[in-house]
Amino acid sequence: MINMPHQILINETPETVFEAITTTNGIKGWWSTDANFEPEVGSIAEVAFYNRRAIFQFHIDRLEPGKLVEWTSMHDMPAWKGTKIRFELSVNENGATIVNFNHMGFESMDGPYAMINTTWGTLMYLLKHYVEGKNLGVWHEA
Repeated sequence: MINMPHQILINETPETVFEAITTTNGIKGWWSTDANFEPEVGSIAEVAFYNRRAIFQFHIDRLEPGKLVEWTSMHDMPAWKGTKIRFELSVNENGATIVNFNHMGFESMDGPYAMINTTWGTLMYLLKHYVEGKNLGVWHEA
């Protein structure tokens, strides 16, 4: 299986970053304004695009406040179903949060892999700017 790692430094606490990636309001601040996320293991989270013509659903697998978030992709978008998404949060020596992101379990690097990788890279910067209060907007407006 092929993974898609990214790492970004965010000048804010892990707890603040955790909230931005686990709550509806947080997701709406950097990813899509059409989202429903609850920070509860076992729940189904959703983020939608293009008047709900594209809906991504995730099973919330693990939540460790300020430390770890894991999702399993449930939707049928090409190459996504069954892949895992993981955000690991730690603190560097200056007190900033290191986000180690990984979208795991791709069967190959063919097809949409490169586009998904580029999108996640962009999303990491949108997340950073949102959490740091320099909001550049979201990836998609509903």
